[in-house]
Amino acid sequence: MANIFDLSTWAKRFRFVAVLEAITWLGLLLGMAFKYLPADGNEIGVKIFGPIHGGVFVLYVLVALVTAKKLSWSLVTTFWALVASVPPFGTIVFEAWAARSGRLAELSVDKAKEPAPALS
Repeated sequence: MANIFDLSTWAKRFRFVAVLEAITWLGLLLGMAFKYLPADGNEIGVKIFGPIHGGVFVLYVLVALVTAKKLSWSLVTTFWALVASVPPFGTIVFEAWAARSGRLAELSVDKAKEPAPALS
């Protein structure tokens, strides 16, 4: 597995921030569950993860726009990258699609060009 902390290219930075945005979504959803599901809920999770998620959300939008410019994404691809930040875990889905479809530069692997695995 690739090193997620390698931020040497815009594609790798985008992947890192997309995963980080999904993790903060999870934290916020858990905080909301502890706030609303018990009768005497606790707001501490929302107070902690709300601002963190908000900051990472803004960072994701900025990194997505810069990545779109650097990797020459079309307006449609850029649109879907931005829309992916709204639903929970949408950034992970978009990142996986972008890598599979060749839109994430060196993170996109062409399966046809990979050597076949050796049979033992």
